[in-house]
Amino acid sequence: MPGKTLLWDQTLFRRGELFEFDHVPEHFAHRDSQFKSLIFGVRPALQGMRPLNMLCVGPPGTGKTTAVRKAFEELCEHASGVITAHVNCQASQTRYTIFSQIFHSLIGHAPPTSGVSFKKILDEIAKYLVGNEKILIVALDDINYLFHEKEADNVLYSLLRAHETHPGTKIGVIAILSDDSLSYVFDPKVGSIFLPEEILFPRYAWDEIKSILSDRAKLGFYPGVLSPDVLDVIVDYTSEAGDLRVGIDLLKRSALNAEERADTSISEDDVRLAYKKSRMLHLSRMIASLGSGEQAILIILAKRAEAKEQAGKEGGGKEVVKTEQTAGDLYAAFHESTGLGYTRFHAMLHKLATLRLIDAEIATEGVHGRSRRITLKYGFGDVLGAMQPRSL
Repeated sequence: MPGKTLLWDQTLFRRGELFEFDHVPEHFAHRDSQFKSLIFGVRPALQGMRPLNMLCVGPPGTGKTTAVRKAFEELCEHASGVITAHVNCQASQTRYTIFSQIFHSLIGHAPPTSGVSFKKILDEIAKYLVGNEKILIVALDDINYLFHEKEADNVLYSLLRAHETHPGTKIGVIAILSDDSLSYVFDPKVGSIFLPEEILFPRYAWDEIKSILSDRAKLGFYPGVLSPDVLDVIVDYTSEAGDLRVGIDLLKRSALNAEERADTSISEDDVRLAYKKSRMLHLSRMIASLGSGEQAILIILAKRAEAKEQAGKEGGGKEVVKTEQTAGDLYAAFHESTGLGYTRFHAMLHKLATLRLIDAEIATEGVHGRSRRITLKYGFGDVLGAMQPRSL
């Protein structure tokens, strides 16, 4: 049943900023234990001591960044001697650019773009901290992007050993790892001093997603905009994606679709239309976060599915083309493309399945025992379209 007509100068959004990804909610639900662990870890800084180093681990869209930002907000309110810096390692992937971001957080402007060495930037950071009697806590968000070329070791070593070359410097690190299947080993000189407290962030359950999105909708929309039934549709889509950010984006896009129709309430059709765009945004973001090995697996699966469909069309077949691959066949192509071994391949399959980009089902039939069938959860055209260009 259609809703009332929305006038040209009216909107469904009471507080539109609540539907932005970087919004830090006033009430942070369903992450009480994780938040308490973060506060416990930073508490020593309130007494002038170095905070505990921490490692927040979990899939994308599980509240890691929000929890850290929330903890930083509380620190800024109650600890004048503590200063924080949040660095997006997907955007800054070298030691120099990361320390430039830290410099900007402390000093208020970026260092000169040329002619300034890394040592000079570190010297200025340490000088600022000691001179102003500040303790620095750095959040390295998506630190998984730094594990190539051991850049994570370089960054952590420079941060955590700064007190040796700059006496009086106190720095703690919160690393945020959006890849719970990543096998990482720190350099001994880093591992001996990093020693992080690990905080796990599991995926949100269906009822938790509903609670969070319902609260966001009540605060962000005017009354009557979102019905319980339509909310459930959004929750279903979000649960399937496994990423809370999909749900927040769906709320925003669905409301915009309703406004375009000049309707005062969101319909299920508004949600379905929004999901087509939100789904591709989610896919592009997920693929962009992958390493070259995981992307290679997706490309192989997508291109083989594309070839099968093309062969079916040329043969005049009308049957639906199956896109699954056996793990053995897929590994052979993967190894030929990347040169990587089966252990790495197996870990990458697990990661892709965890991110819900593929299905990896056990097939019991066959003379060689059990094997796995690997299937893309997205259409091959969607995967190839969202893929960043890479040479295989």
